[in-house]
Amino acid sequence: MTRDPLVLAIAVLVGVLVTLVIARWIRAWRGTWRAKARAARAGAGEDGAARMLRDAGYTIVARQARTWWSPLVDGEPQELELRADYLVEADGELLVAEVKTGDEAPRLSTAATRRQLLEYHVAFSVAYGAEGVLLVCPELGTIHRVEFPLPRPSRSAAPAASDRRT
Repeated sequence: MTRDPLVLAIAVLVGVLVTLVIARWIRAWRGTWRAKARAARAGAGEDGAARMLRDAGYTIVARQARTWWSPLVDGEPQELELRADYLVEADGELLVAEVKTGDEAPRLSTAATRRQLLEYHVAFSVAYGAEGVLLVCPELGTIHRVEFPLPRPSRSAAPAASDRRT
């Protein structure tokens, strides 16, 4: 039995195309599933954090508190919207509370978390008079107050003459 090479080539091409379409669908489904799982974990974390904050004596002033902040780039304002998980109050003090879930995000050693908290500290203190930030991890059951004191200049911290650019 002889086979027409053109028919064979078309069959192979159709098989490859079907395989590619199925593989793409599987990747999309798997990515969607992961995103949904992360969103569910984060949502559950925020709900748990609200309970933790109330149990710790904080009053929730706002959920998903928003502000606009305009850092300057070459003297030009760059308007950014920021959204913190909570604004809370205790003992007359207003604080920004950011909820983090997962293995890495709740750690201050995670650069993205540290930078986000610093950004919130600056922007929300200007917009709302917030006096600090809280890092809340409902999965660990922890609430940490994070402060960003400005470093004091010291002579030992100055770069050596050979390190300075002229």
